[in-house]
Amino acid sequence: MPDVSVIVIVYNDADRLPTAVQSALDQTYKSVEVLIVDDRSKDRSYEVAQELQAANPGRVRAFQLPENSGGCGAPRNYGISQALGTYVIFLDSDDVLEENACRNMVGAAERTGADLVSGLCVRVFVDSRHGKTVDWYPWLYATSRTLESITELPDLLVFDTLSTNKCYRREFLLEQNLSFAVGIHYEDLLFSAQAYVAARRIALIPNRVYSWNVVENSTEKSISNRRHEIANFVHRMEIHRRIDELLEEKGYEDLKFRKDVKFLKHDLVLHLRDLPLLDTQYRHEFAELANSYLATISPLASAEVQPIQAICAYLLGKEDWKNLLPAADALITPGKLTVPLVERDGRVYWCAEHLDDPDGARILDVTDAGHHIRPLNKLSLGNRLSSYTDDGRDKVWLSGSVVNPLGRIKPGARLRGTLEFRARRTSLQSFRFPVTKLTHAGSTLEWEAEADLGRKLRPLGIIDVVWDVRMNLEIDGETISTRVSAGGIDVNAGHALRVRPRLTRLVSDRIEPAISKKGNLSYVLTASGAATVRTQRLIEGAVRSRAAGVAKKSLRTARRVKKDLGSGETKVRVYHEVFAKLPIRKGLVVFESHMGKQFSDSPKAIYDEMRRQGVDFEAVWAYEGAKPAGFPKDATLVRRWSYPYLRALAQAEFWIDNQGFPKTLTKRSGTTYIQTWHGSALKRMGFDLPQMKVLARPDRERLQQALDRFDHFLVRSEHDVRTLARAFRLRDERLLRVGYPRNDALVKAREQERESGARERGPLAAELRIDPAKRVLLYAPTFRTTPKGAVRRFELPFDVEAFAERFGHEYTLLIRSHYLNQVVLPPSVRDRVIDVSSGYDISPLLVLSDALITDYSSLMFDYTLLDRPMIFFTYDYEEYAGEARGTYFDLREKAPGPMVDTEAALFAAVEELKSADTDHTGTRERFAAEFGEYDRGTAAETIVAKFFTSGSGK
Repeated sequence: MPDVSVIVIVYNDADRLPTAVQSALDQTYKSVEVLIVDDRSKDRSYEVAQELQAANPGRVRAFQLPENSGGCGAPRNYGISQALGTYVIFLDSDDVLEENACRNMVGAAERTGADLVSGLCVRVFVDSRHGKTVDWYPWLYATSRTLESITELPDLLVFDTLSTNKCYRREFLLEQNLSFAVGIHYEDLLFSAQAYVAARRIALIPNRVYSWNVVENSTEKSISNRRHEIANFVHRMEIHRRIDELLEEKGYEDLKFRKDVKFLKHDLVLHLRDLPLLDTQYRHEFAELANSYLATISPLASAEVQPIQAICAYLLGKEDWKNLLPAADALITPGKLTVPLVERDGRVYWCAEHLDDPDGARILDVTDAGHHIRPLNKLSLGNRLSSYTDDGRDKVWLSGSVVNPLGRIKPGARLRGTLEFRARRTSLQSFRFPVTKLTHAGSTLEWEAEADLGRKLRPLGIIDVVWDVRMNLEIDGETISTRVSAGGIDVNAGHALRVRPRLTRLVSDRIEPAISKKGNLSYVLTASGAATVRTQRLIEGAVRSRAAGVAKKSLRTARRVKKDLGSGETKVRVYHEVFAKLPIRKGLVVFESHMGKQFSDSPKAIYDEMRRQGVDFEAVWAYEGAKPAGFPKDATLVRRWSYPYLRALAQAEFWIDNQGFPKTLTKRSGTTYIQTWHGSALKRMGFDLPQMKVLARPDRERLQQALDRFDHFLVRSEHDVRTLARAFRLRDERLLRVGYPRNDALVKAREQERESGARERGPLAAELRIDPAKRVLLYAPTFRTTPKGAVRRFELPFDVEAFAERFGHEYTLLIRSHYLNQVVLPPSVRDRVIDVSSGYDISPLLVLSDALITDYSSLMFDYTLLDRPMIFFTYDYEEYAGEARGTYFDLREKAPGPMVDTEAALFAAVEELKSADTDHTGTRERFAAEFGEYDRGTAAETIVAKFFTSGSGK
């Protein structure tokens, strides 16, 4: 008797069936039988199955159902009834088992006594040019694990709904009367849920067991991909209802809730994305089916999904097609803004309708997305076709509308546009046609264009088959690029137009409109005429020939070389083996602040002082990102990690930064590295961090090598010597006790204020349009992270709208989040609260502020130099100071201002602020003396004199 029965189901798949069966016969675990169950195929599938049985007597058995069942359930059930093995595995005829699948799953079952063993499934995209594979929910299979109940890992039931990457104890299937639903699609979902719930023990293994072969460009779509058929959705809803009944019967409320969330995030989204392309009748039938099921879902589930997903579900419930269809379009391209938005009472909403409904106002509120504060050229503006016609020969006429979010494009704006046809393959051609009409229409920009494709579009003809359409808008001199969405326009009704390929017309001589997977307008080269079609087939055959294979291999090699040139490993090697052999260039100074994100801080102060003194030097500033913003025009700018950046570092006489140049780059002996650092330490740093104690020795050594590159390290107090210098293991002779150059401005501002008795706000106040009658508060919290890393959007720990309402008449609040974080302010606080997180150096902001609100930021050490009030909003002190990373001293004992931990206490402290704040004067003086003793206002001058003026040395 075999240990394992592999049930292979097949329908009209004679060509691939042998491969699937062979993958079962080739298992390293040999006690395996294969049962082939043919679902009454119309091709040779059953004959092939019989041939395989004859070739493998005793190991392969072939069966055929009396009539086609139309699904996977009936043939699998029949296979279970005929199986002889202790364990059962299901395999589809177009997939394969990994060679150790049976060994690994049976072994886990025997060790754990599990009724069900599940392993990793990998989706293999067989028609991908680059061998694309995607692991199926890999986090579930990161390690071996045994579950006594599915409630221990709800994500398993919610996400891994496959039946094929699993091994089942046959007695378990028979005892529990487990079988697949027949006559209904998505039977896997229900069967898997039933098996998970019934299993007395479940084992998970981290091994790959199943290869799910996917053909993306197949002309015959699978059941799950025929979402345009309403019956498909009917079946999906019925399966979900049956699973819900099962979970409710078992009392698994948490499992039901998590499944509700997944339905909104995944199942519903799959169908919603197709809605803009389907007719009115389908939409109404779909809405009726979906809404009856959505009524059974927990209202709390919408808070657990992405905003656009919740918006779509809500608008579907209202059958608000005008606002739903653009939302469904936005599902396809995350971040795409397909509606103009509305502002009400200082909040931003997806649409103006349904705001009188509390649930609608909550779900449709998209303020936190930050569309109202992002620059126009950083927004992905929706651009929707409104008409499409062609002359059947050469020309095409198009019109459409571009979203104008919140009316930010004003009626008097200068508008220009071009329609661009770009070959999808990179580094190939593009052709542009002028937009003939572009007008402002309030919430949209309306456009018309004419493209003479036959005369002007000149494709190569073989390698640039697909062409995408973009519109490039110029708004008051600023360029914005948008994709053109097909919307509800049936572009497939258009004709194939004549084109003149550069290589040969025998390959392709027509181009016809199409809709991309994301619903955008595109064009595809085609052939017309019998001769052209024959030639195209000949060329396609030649492309698959051995000679073509050699050419393709050479092309892949060239691409790999290009990719390798851009890899970090190659760049590090080029730096050391090529650039580091070049001579040091006297006077070349490379500056960097916060890893290239800003032109700021002490490196900027030193740079400005060198320019002020007229020092003769060659300045290079490093920047991060696509385009440098705010960097000096009298310096050479290089993108971080680019080859010019690496060459500049290799040949520089001086490196100056405040955080750290790439750790993998060795500093040459002829280069002097001046590390200014970016703040004194309250939080533990370097080798004092708890995680450093468990870091592997090679990693610790690499970190130490990076720190040993510092030739000079600036400190502003002996506290820095005891903390930072010790944590970085720096020798005393490397320490420069000169203070921070960025703080020179603070010391001078305080001296000027004491001499004149007046506080000068400077030009920054006018730039920020701050009311001269208002005082200025600066809220500058420290860096916040999650266990997975940096938080891109910083959630303010107090109600900023309530703050503005209570204090906006007296104060302007500036918010400065850490440069790695991001904050989004609602429009309701406009002019009363200003985000100054990017584009501004910190020192002028400190000088401008009448008081500082912070938590654990090192800015506290700098701000005491101004002798102005400070409030410490330390709402998570115990967690931050204790569990997170630890501190060098107890802030509660030394804080030069009140410490508060609730919003109410913060607001009360702001109410009590005095211009002089005499209650904490002594504390501030002691704090400044202890932590800023070397900040005398001359740090930049001292650095320049020591290293860059005549007679200076290293």
